[in-house]
Amino acid sequence: MAAVQAVHAAGESSPGLLPEGTYAVVLAVNGSAELEQLSSRLQAAGIRHKQIRESDEPYRGELMALGLEPAPRSVLKKYLSSLRLLR
Repeated sequence: MAAVQAVHAAGESSPGLLPEGTYAVVLAVNGSAELEQLSSRLQAAGIRHKQIRESDEPYRGELMALGLEPAPRSVLKKYLSSLRLLR
């Protein structure tokens, strides 16, 4: 389910017409509280991202994924380097 939400987030946050060589990377967190904290940190840093919240019960309203607009790795590394790669 997490991978489905991640793909949803990637699509929602993409500005479209991405240049060749743009990659989508799926990273994992340990629950919605950690995801909420990450979203707050990104917002405070001015890093544009899209929150994907569940619309159905039993998780209605819960933050399920974040989609970040493509950005240089050097900008995002500070916020994402501690997260594990979902394989």
